Amino acid sequence: MPRKDGDGRTTSGGTLIVGASQAGLQLAVSLRQLGDTQAITLVGEEPHAPYQRPPLSKEFLAGTAELESLAFRAPSFYPENGIDLVCGERITALRPGLATTASGRELPYDRLALTTGAGPRRLPVPGAGLEGVCYLRDHADAAGLRGRLASATRVVVVGGGFIGLEAASVARAAGLSVTVVEAAGRLLGRAVAPVVSDFYARAHRRRGVDVLLSTGVTAIEPDASGRRAAGVVLADGTLLAADLVLVGIGAVPRTELAEQLGLVCDGGIVVDAAARTSDPAVVSAGDCTVQPHPLTGEGRLRIESVQNAVAQAQTAAATLLGRPAPAKAVPWFWSYQGDLRLQIAGLSTGHDTSVVRGAVDDEHFSVLYYREGRLIAVDAVNRPADYMAVRKALTQGATIPAEAAADADAPLKTLITEVASAAPAA
Repeated sequence: MPRKDGDGRTTSGGTLIVGASQAGLQLAVSLRQLGDTQAITLVGEEPHAPYQRPPLSKEFLAGTAELESLAFRAPSFYPENGIDLVCGERITALRPGLATTASGRELPYDRLALTTGAGPRRLPVPGAGLEGVCYLRDHADAAGLRGRLASATRVVVVGGGFIGLEAASVARAAGLSVTVVEAAGRLLGRAVAPVVSDFYARAHRRRGVDVLLSTGVTAIEPDASGRRAAGVVLADGTLLAADLVLVGIGAVPRTELAEQLGLVCDGGIVVDAAARTSDPAVVSAGDCTVQPHPLTGEGRLRIESVQNAVAQAQTAAATLLGRPAPAKAVPWFWSYQGDLRLQIAGLSTGHDTSVVRGAVDDEHFSVLYYREGRLIAVDAVNRPADYMAVRKALTQGATIPAEAAADADAPLKTLITEVASAAPAA
């Protein structure tokens, strides 16, 4: 909406993007690529320009990468493209047309995009606030954890998801004693099939990680000073000694600002396939959202991945400019846990059949997922060719027959077939 500046001239707030995340930066870039010439303001809480987050639990934590190498763009990119990057400012209040930061800075806007991401789920037990209890979500978390790993000897990881297992791999490779405690009956339970979960449990144990499943945590034990963590108390009363505790039990979408605007939130900011919130004038993208299945349009789910952040941000930019949405993109994801490289294409939710290719114990195998005979996803462990073939098939709307896929010696790329059309009605 037009505004008057101090000299009475009409000004425009342009587009305000709240959250200098992967999705936030991509949205700004996409606006410019689509020819938008209005002002763009990208606001982030961290003092750093947007950077890659996946390496924080891998290369950065292992000390083989630094923040400078993770930056998405050179500092000159932002002014050269007319993007006003505001770092170290937290927006605390939103109302139509105006945002206010914690420092009192006011940012007018005409168009609004929320790319606020998610924060780590906190461990709700006594002692969780002790020194030595860490989370891993941003650069500050990762830098603190890397420093603590350098002097630690016994590490307990609470949570057997991707972040926890990646960090456990780094700690074990550094020669530390590592125990992973998972409340569910298997690792990565929300992301992969049981055969993959079982494989990762065995593989980490072979590498010297103690993996405890179906095991709850009831408290963090303090040391004699009462300030630092000294151990983890399990549900059966067992005390695991630890001088470092990493909590990786999931993420919580950041919906506070969306709620201020009265937007519908249900496990995240609810958006449609065009990235529109319940207010069609406001878009949202990335880890903070829940959306229809990106390929089928069914249900409502939250996807935490680089690919989804990028694809959803591109869609949001097109929506703000009244352009057609980009073509539907196949979801993909990766997790590198030491020398175990998991690549996922598609979404296996709702599968009714799966096919295992290769020898699981050789640590080179893949699992193809099917629903009603049609390929919907793959988990590939150290089998990149299988991953690429399935991703190609899904992108083309094709399939790979399950019977043929079971032959581990047959290259999947040669088995891609078109999906048979339904027979015409009589």
